[in-house]
Amino acid sequence: MIETFTALLFAHTLADFVFQPRWMVTTKRNPAVLLLHAGLVCALSVAAIGAWSPWIAALAAVHLAIDAVKTYGPWAGLGAFLGDQLAHLASLAGIAWLVPGLFAQGLWAGQPLVLHGAALTAGLILAVRAGGFAVGLLMADLGPVRSARDEGTDGLPGGGEWIGLLERTLIFVLMLADAMAGIGFLIAAKSILRFGAVAENRAASEYVIIGTLASFAWAIAATFAVLELADALPPIAVRAPSP
Repeated sequence: MIETFTALLFAHTLADFVFQPRWMVTTKRNPAVLLLHAGLVCALSVAAIGAWSPWIAALAAVHLAIDAVKTYGPWAGLGAFLGDQLAHLASLAGIAWLVPGLFAQGLWAGQPLVLHGAALTAGLILAVRAGGFAVGLLMADLGPVRSARDEGTDGLPGGGEWIGLLERTLIFVLMLADAMAGIGFLIAAKSILRFGAVAENRAASEYVIIGTLASFAWAIAATFAVLELADALPPIAVRAPSP
């Protein structure tokens, strides 16, 4: 079951956060675009499993339904994003529970290295890319604070977004390397570099602190989750050297 879930999670993260460009997100109310995205989910799931199955078509149909509810419904913001992703994760877990041997029927069966690579890649995407969307939606709710922060600033266009991507990537790498102390150093370094620039503006300071803590918390939680997932996978066998 865990192998099937991991492969499907890998496909999902690719479909939602790597191969779904901005134009697709902004034009998703067009039924053709919605169907195109569902087709991409189906194709990537087939590639991740290594075989075709009607269950994958069912998963793509469920993905389509979840996205349609979000797209055509009245929901927006961080709550809608989290609800959408939780629904997708529930559908992945449901398929893995109903057909636990789906991965074992595919091309990658018996190759734990592929599974571990898929798990780590999915974790990186969730920590970095999905985290960017989640934090961005959270901060968008602080519109008045954002305006106060931006008054008189001359920062690089998209600089804050790039800083967030880089810091979440570093957190992911540091946690994989079991170098948790490095995260404390990263927080201290960012505090010195960024907080001092907005110290005289309370609204701006609070905005930066909230964004930083949210970004760090998301990356740490996502990385912990993927490490637990990787631990549950079949171990990678290491051959002993020949005498």
